[in-house]
Amino acid sequence: MSNLEQYDYVIIGAGIAGSSTAYFLAKYSDSILLIDKNEKVAFGASGAAGAFLSPLLGKPNKFKDLITKSLNFSTTFYKEVNSKSFTNDGVCRIPKNNEDREKFNSYKPYMDFKYKELDDGYFFDIGSWINPSEICELLTKDIKKKLRYDVFSIDKENESWILNNEIKAKKLILCTGANTKLIKEKYFDIRAVWGQKIDITTSTCVKFNYHKECSLSKASKMENKDLYKVSIGATHHRFDCDKNICNYCVEVANLNKDCSKCYTKDITDKDSLELISKANDIMKLEDVNVIDVKIGARASSTDYFPMIGTLIDSKRSFDKFPHLVNGTHIKEEMLEKIENLYVLNGVGGRGFVLSPYLANELVENIINNKKIEDTISTYRLFKRWAKKQKNKNQ
Repeated sequence: MSNLEQYDYVIIGAGIAGSSTAYFLAKYSDSILLIDKNEKVAFGASGAAGAFLSPLLGKPNKFKDLITKSLNFSTTFYKEVNSKSFTNDGVCRIPKNNEDREKFNSYKPYMDFKYKELDDGYFFDIGSWINPSEICELLTKDIKKKLRYDVFSIDKENESWILNNEIKAKKLILCTGANTKLIKEKYFDIRAVWGQKIDITTSTCVKFNYHKECSLSKASKMENKDLYKVSIGATHHRFDCDKNICNYCVEVANLNKDCSKCYTKDITDKDSLELISKANDIMKLEDVNVIDVKIGARASSTDYFPMIGTLIDSKRSFDKFPHLVNGTHIKEEMLEKIENLYVLNGVGGRGFVLSPYLANELVENIINNKKIEDTISTYRLFKRWAKKQKNKNQ
């Protein structure tokens, strides 16, 4: 054990969640290691994301409040870190049908951002787009990385964590998205939502971002060609398989080159045609040629809210408070925690909106003990799961 690599912080997962966490942690520590099983950062679900930043429309609720807060934070953040790919040119949100238009009209009194009517839709200046690999590389450029490295075991040793009997971390942060193989707690219920994004070339100049049934990015001029590059995304698939199979698919598939067991080539080809069709419903694209296809499994929680913070140790908590099984409410601070193990997960299809805000909240919790809001804490999932155990034990 004396030959272990030792760090104060180890982050597993180099998508936008892990990259943002590494960036904010670097303000407090220079002993950080970022690990990913892929050959590059943002090579899994983050690389397959449309990476569009857009308001959530609707009547007031806690989830909308979170998205609004995160969108304001992330838009400012991407500007401050001088991301070369960040384009804040606005987004035109177009209702997909008459029923959807009626909903849009009912939302007008509750809009959190300025808008104007345009092209049969509503134009928001706040709308933007960012390149997944560029921003993740920028955020982690000064962070030590271990890529093409798969963590198959994490073991507690006193107050630290040992990874693969090779790496020692005082604090371990899991940003592994849909692959939850390292988290043994049953209440931590994450499901994979598979999605596909395509990059195309077209002779049509798209002047800003659009969203209808898909998202269509502003065109970028290609060098030495009378063509533009445009991104279209993303599709949504939930497969009827258990978490172990989903973990297997996420773990073994190089999602930018191969398909998983469930996400077959037939689905890939069909989704590409579907995305082009939906994009044409927004704006007629001429001379279309697909130049890249990316597939990823976005991580979604049972209630769609993300989750950050330490994990509750369910076994030790039930041993300490047996009456938890009766649905008895116990304050979070009284429960047993898995010390020095943190998660940032469940960002779903809004990872590039949510992750910078959530990563900053997590780091401030770790470093300065800032309280994590109840709606995004891991405790809420444990509390709901614990109440269901009484019926299972009868």
